[in-house]
Amino acid sequence: MANSLKSAQYLIESRLLDAARGDANAYFDLGIAFSTGTGGVDVDLIQAHKWFNLAALGGNKEGQRCRADLSDEMSRDEIAEAQRQARAWLDETARRPDSRRFAA
Repeated sequence: MANSLKSAQYLIESRLLDAARGDANAYFDLGIAFSTGTGGVDVDLIQAHKWFNLAALGGNKEGQRCRADLSDEMSRDEIAEAQRQARAWLDETARRPDSRRFAA
């Protein structure tokens, strides 16, 4: 059990590193993790929407669909918070010298 938890945490950490480089697939994977509670994270619809939104902005079509589906389960305030967090993520990562905004 402890081994699978460590493996799940490593997966999330590695996807966060890829997301910091602008990888739209990493954004999508994080959206899945937060929307389903996989990878050792708690279900968090605001975080899931944020990551799906970033994936959609990066051209990930499945991210667009998941964001829309998730929005049906969220309040307007929750969606607004998720959008605020997505903008903050983009602002923060844009300041990093090694950031590529969205990876191909």
